[in-house]
Amino acid sequence: QLKDVTAQVCEHIASVYQENAPESIYFWMLYNIFHNFIDEIDEDILPSDRTGYQKTQIWKKLYPFQEDAARAIINKLETYNGCILADSVGLGKTFTALAVIKYYELRNRSVLVLCPKRLRDNWNNYTGNFTTNIFHSDRFNYDVFFHTDLSRTSGESSGQPLDRINWGNYDLVVIDESHNFRNNDAYKDRETRYQKLMRKVIKEGVETKVLMLSATPVNNRLADLRNQLALAYEGSSENLSKKLRTKKSVEEIFRSAQTIFNAWSKRPAEERTKQAILDALDFDFFELLDSVTIARSRKHIQNFYDTRDMGSFPERLKPQSFHRPLTGRKDVPDFNAIAEQLSQLKLAIYAPMNYVLPSRLKEYESLYDTQVSTSGKLRHADREKSLQALMKVNLLKRLESSVHAFRSTLQSQRDKHQKALKKIAGFDQGGGEKICDFTGTWGGLDAEDEEWLEEIQTNGKINCKFKDMDLPSWERELKSDVCIIDELLESMEKIKPQNDAKLQHLKAYVQEKITNPTNPGNRKVLIFTAFSDTADYLYDELSRDLQNRGAIHTAEVTGERVRSTLNGTAQRRSYNFNELLTLFSPRSKEKDKVLPEEPEMDVLIGTDCISEGQNLQDCDLVINYDIHWNPVRIIQRFGRIDRIGSTNSSIQLVNYWPDITLDKYIKLKERVENRMTLADISATGDDNILSAQTGDMSYRKEQLSRLQKEVIDLEDMKTGISITDLSLNDFHMDLQAYVHTRGYPDDIPNGLHAVVPANATRGLFPGVIFTLRHRGAEPNPGAHASKHNRLHPYYLVYIGLDGQVIHNYTEVKRLLDLARSCSKGQDKPIARVYRRFNQETADGHKMQVYSDLLNKAIGSMKAVKEEKDLDSLFSAGKTTALIDPISGRDDFELICFLVIAEECDV
Repeated sequence: QLKDVTAQVCEHIASVYQENAPESIYFWMLYNIFHNFIDEIDEDILPSDRTGYQKTQIWKKLYPFQEDAARAIINKLETYNGCILADSVGLGKTFTALAVIKYYELRNRSVLVLCPKRLRDNWNNYTGNFTTNIFHSDRFNYDVFFHTDLSRTSGESSGQPLDRINWGNYDLVVIDESHNFRNNDAYKDRETRYQKLMRKVIKEGVETKVLMLSATPVNNRLADLRNQLALAYEGSSENLSKKLRTKKSVEEIFRSAQTIFNAWSKRPAEERTKQAILDALDFDFFELLDSVTIARSRKHIQNFYDTRDMGSFPERLKPQSFHRPLTGRKDVPDFNAIAEQLSQLKLAIYAPMNYVLPSRLKEYESLYDTQVSTSGKLRHADREKSLQALMKVNLLKRLESSVHAFRSTLQSQRDKHQKALKKIAGFDQGGGEKICDFTGTWGGLDAEDEEWLEEIQTNGKINCKFKDMDLPSWERELKSDVCIIDELLESMEKIKPQNDAKLQHLKAYVQEKITNPTNPGNRKVLIFTAFSDTADYLYDELSRDLQNRGAIHTAEVTGERVRSTLNGTAQRRSYNFNELLTLFSPRSKEKDKVLPEEPEMDVLIGTDCISEGQNLQDCDLVINYDIHWNPVRIIQRFGRIDRIGSTNSSIQLVNYWPDITLDKYIKLKERVENRMTLADISATGDDNILSAQTGDMSYRKEQLSRLQKEVIDLEDMKTGISITDLSLNDFHMDLQAYVHTRGYPDDIPNGLHAVVPANATRGLFPGVIFTLRHRGAEPNPGAHASKHNRLHPYYLVYIGLDGQVIHNYTEVKRLLDLARSCSKGQDKPIARVYRRFNQETADGHKMQVYSDLLNKAIGSMKAVKEEKDLDSLFSAGKTTALIDPISGRDDFELICFLVIAEECDV
């Protein structure tokens, strides 16, 4: 019955006193906390090495953080059928998605990419047999269609007839800019894009997995996120709820989280902190987000990944802001005066329903009004008023963009009005009978796409018969609008390029940059504008000067046009969209491999067709010739050059603003767009294109104001909850990869430690991170998890050498991030820090200092829990008092600890 255990005891003692690699302690910490997660993982939901995905070009191209995301996405798609990748701008979501696509293609799965039309060339480049396709050997074979294609039933897209597409045959759907599907709108007699996507692509045919890409999936309204996630669970939340470790349904989780968020948002600014919202949210919400989202920020990558092999982000210089008048001519009205004229426009052309005779109105309302709830109705007449407001705002934006864009739009408006007046005249003579309504194509519009105006066309489904209209009144107001438009056109015709103050300033600025570059030898300039009309104008005016002055080549890339000054040179050839981008950013686009003999391009003028999904970090200057009303788009534009791996030491953002203060511009915009009309529409609950165009005015004012002084990250913008602050997915994936390659670390005794160096820039100050387990609690993490500790029964606490708590146990994500950043990749003991620790503790024999710190850490945990329990007694929901109380050190066992120490002098 006896067994000699001397050897085992000696081995245990030796392991306690030996030097440990920080990485082994980190994984022991993770294994204890998340072992249930690993136990539940089925081999079938892990990326299968047998597919050979690791040998593909795209997987070899990924940075470590992108590879981590791709593996995690596959895991989530296999487990939950859906995932949102919400990495911040500049972190390469497109490459990560391509890696996931390749994995599924290798498993003979059919893949569909749905993207905004402006991003078509970016996605099509990797499927085509093009010289610019750096992944040509991977032979990508996915289909690319546009968001707007879901609103169409005929015609072609990318050369394929839409009426013959088998939408239900796709195993994986990748939705780029998935936030465009954040609304599940109600329309009468028409299926929306969201509804068609759900019905035709997701529900019909084969089981479909959904990968959504968006830098901004969550705003103040959590329903935005819920609607996107519904695509993954086919609109039936039970499909997801039964796979989560929660007792609430998805709807209940979101409803509770929205209530908490609304209460938080009403608190005073000094109390509206990130930690306050994290403390208030329930475990269920974290569990849901962890299950189906992945989000990393720029700061997260810098702090918690080794970026030595990837390169670093460049330094952002303070943005430069320029306010230029339309012209120096005294016989032309200024910006304010022209805007006042715009506000006087009725734009009656867009509201024929407003002129239907009262006796005929009920018939039209029964045909076209939409019931949006039991008590609310969206009147079609209100839709027309909204369109009038949008068209006025569009005119104001085009005025702010360029004289040329404003002039061309005015001319287009005049032509529309004259055509309508001609039809009225024809009717008086016994001719035409009806006018088509312009609101019928709203379902096909991208909310944040400034080129949406081009898609406002008559579709014949909604129309007003002339015999039912008050034609004299409509004709009178059409003519009144024509008079105002003619006055504006007369003024705009006076401003020639040489009189255009903003254009002339831009020319001088670009020339100065080329002559005196910020980074030695870098002459590259990227100019953005919201409108293709302005891009045409800038190319025509800039390209000749630059070529004549210094043989600088210029290119223009818009949704409608691709051209450059290289066309017709010695090469005698034209260049397509992706070739021009390669010539502009040769290093990032690997020009030496795909276009080795072609010359470079130094100035690129583009619209938002290149504001996402492009690596253009060879350039070090972005100029916004006009200000996009959505500050997110400005950051996305700058993200083309603000990317990890840039060879530029610093980068510059330049913004051209209207020649008035921001306050005046916002008030002007509010007056022009008629805020009362907008309030009436939003009150119906119909969340259409209008809400995205004109959303939170004070929020956008605040962010636009900040952008005049600094370049801000998306996660720093006060848009609500950042998923980056919530997700524990990185740690799940770390542990999963460790177990997959090394097996289960079952033979490690508790109480071990490792010593790591302090690093103040990463938040690592001298002290200790303890990992503890509550002895009396259930062994299943999350069983009693509450809003206070998602890791229960495990507790982390970071205490400084002075006995002050640096991070308490409620700051779960931050504590795990810190442990990860100082430990992962450190697979050997770090001599430069453990030597001093050994000297101070007599090789681990004198640990009283750390024993005292442990007592103080547990004391602080007791104090925090008592405070939280007291709060819970006076708040909605269940109380946390009396659940696993903390009385002292005997309630816990020490799992392991990380000592953060200063390095030795030697």
